[in-house]
Amino acid sequence: MSRLSVPNLESDNGPSGQIYAQIKKAIGSVPKTFAAIAAHGPAALKSILAADAVLAAGTLTKRDQEVIKLVISAAGGCDYCVAAHNHLAKLAGVKPDALKQIREGQPTGDAKGDALVRFVRKLAQSSGTVSDEDFAAIKAAGYSDAQLVEISLAFATTVFTNVFNRINDTEIDFPAVA
Repeated sequence: MSRLSVPNLESDNGPSGQIYAQIKKAIGSVPKTFAAIAAHGPAALKSILAADAVLAAGTLTKRDQEVIKLVISAAGGCDYCVAAHNHLAKLAGVKPDALKQIREGQPTGDAKGDALVRFVRKLAQSSGTVSDEDFAAIKAAGYSDAQLVEISLAFATTVFTNVFNRINDTEIDFPAVA
């Protein structure tokens, strides 16, 4: 059971309830992490959703966005976010074998995707510090300067949700990952 209380989503008519209604309309249900964040910080959830909208309008594919979020979540040890982004990456077309390889930092055979995984994993392991060689490798893989901004944004929002879910011990409502 999660540590923070969440009001009844159906009867909440305040700012959180408005956010719940928007999320439910958009995706059919409200993930437990979004419910808990909105219950105690609706502005924080709005900022995460706004950042996700920026990413959706960007040039990284949905697959790349979910791979980034999965790598960060696996490196950070957030079971909730690993389950969520593993599921969302699968929906974005990543095959089950590749998902396992990505979580474990193993090559998948996709040169550009593997370069992204290596780069993001290094970001996660080094608190965002990258060498000139790391920078050259991600650029050589074909990622643009604008995409490096998008990678940074995806990284930042995922660290927020990872930390929040670890504080809250959010109950997983996505298919668990063994």
